Amino acid sequence: MPPDLALEAPLPPGASLAEPWRRPLAALGLTWLALIAAFLPDWRAMFAQWWDSSTYNHILLVPAILAWLVWQRRGEVLQFEPRAWWPGLLAAAAAMLLWGLGALAGLNLFRQAGAVLLLPASALAVLGPRTFAALLFPFAYMGFLVPFGDELVPPLQTITAKLTVALVHLSQVPAAIDGVFIDTPAGLFEVAEACSGVKFLIAMVALGALVGNVCFRSWPRRIAFMGLCVIVPILANGVRAWGTIYAAQYIGAERAGGVDHLIYGWVFFALVMAMVLGLGWRFFDRGIDDPMIDSAAIAADPRIAWLERAGGQLVPLLAALALLCAGGLAWARAADSLSAPMPERIVLPQVPGWTRVDYHPSAWWEPRASGADHRLLGRYADAEGRQVDVFFALYSAQDEGREAGGFGEGALRPDSGWNWTSEGPDVPGGRTDRLVHVDRVERLAETYYRTDGLLTGSNTRLKAALIRDRLLLRREPTMMLILSAEVRPNQPASAALSRFRSAMGDTGAWMDRVAGLR
Repeated sequence: MPPDLALEAPLPPGASLAEPWRRPLAALGLTWLALIAAFLPDWRAMFAQWWDSSTYNHILLVPAILAWLVWQRRGEVLQFEPRAWWPGLLAAAAAMLLWGLGALAGLNLFRQAGAVLLLPASALAVLGPRTFAALLFPFAYMGFLVPFGDELVPPLQTITAKLTVALVHLSQVPAAIDGVFIDTPAGLFEVAEACSGVKFLIAMVALGALVGNVCFRSWPRRIAFMGLCVIVPILANGVRAWGTIYAAQYIGAERAGGVDHLIYGWVFFALVMAMVLGLGWRFFDRGIDDPMIDSAAIAADPRIAWLERAGGQLVPLLAALALLCAGGLAWARAADSLSAPMPERIVLPQVPGWTRVDYHPSAWWEPRASGADHRLLGRYADAEGRQVDVFFALYSAQDEGREAGGFGEGALRPDSGWNWTSEGPDVPGGRTDRLVHVDRVERLAETYYRTDGLLTGSNTRLKAALIRDRLLLRREPTMMLILSAEVRPNQPASAALSRFRSAMGDTGAWMDRVAGLR
């Protein structure tokens, strides 16, 4: 064992910081401050979500948890000598690439994840692999600083609705399910986004990771406990929704909803958390005085010794890190400045067999296309009385505040009275959604995105195409087309939309004509 890795007794709490640690820690602190300043817009956006969104309020506790995790390991960690390590720049480059992909595609999740991952990546470069291994869990736990989980809302709504209606049937209450809506004698209930249980699931996963590391030594027990933290909140949320519907059969929907709102929140989460911890308590296998890491194993690990051979000098390494970040930021700014030329005006064209009619929907429906340079909304009708509504949006660029596939954009406008029910039938090159208004008006909407010859209903494929174009600094317009029809007696919406698409011809070519590209 190399002399500088010889282990001594853990440092007492009052011990002064060893000389080899002072310069690297000062360098790392300054580096983190510089990185947070360089990516301040992303950190400000994250903090706004931590503070304003109840889904992410628990993240406000994560910085304190991180400090506590490091403090618990201080005695063992200070036995190692930090060493600058140039391969750590590869991790920083990967984090920067993730940030760049998010910046180029307008994906805040990627941007924020990249900004957060730059912190542990820079720590790996400044402190070296052995010290990083000793602090691996706190660095990994930094991932919970990133607000993620909104993507889980639709599937969680569906799961909760199916679980709830199953419990309702078991309790001998007649009910019919339509997507995320459950119709009972007491009224129609919706498993809304706020009732999906995503906030509790995300918080429980963060809690499960923390308890799994602090209270367990066995990996099978850690995995089992984490599974418990995923399954129990989902099941408990279904039971909560069932309880509301069941109570409504006796005390009325309005009073049952009031009771649900009273208990639904951190009180409910506290009960679920106590239940999960109670189930896992008897299986905790880490003693209260056990060290948080096995410093002897880390010191003797030949793989870490092999990695340390790469070495590096602190000052040149920090300079290279600064250049890496500056280059990524400059490229993103250059891509942000791209803007495709736009026509002065666009119009909805004639469609064979269909004529333009006044737009008078049974319940007002207007998609959202924030930041679009042009928007069109109109209605077509054929000789047999079928009606199809057409919304078209044209963008000169895709960036923050003007994203065709962004949250709340497209057919389902937040706070509009319309709610998502389920996916609709498959259509070539697009995606479909079934929507219902609070006034019981139903609508089928087909969404298509178009850029640089690509026609897709997938937001992921659209983002991939946008990343490609912006990496190559190409200026391409982006289009969004939404075809929609109300569900009417004896007039299936899907049939009306199919006939309209047939009359349009090639959907991508039709969109190009509206945008003036053909």
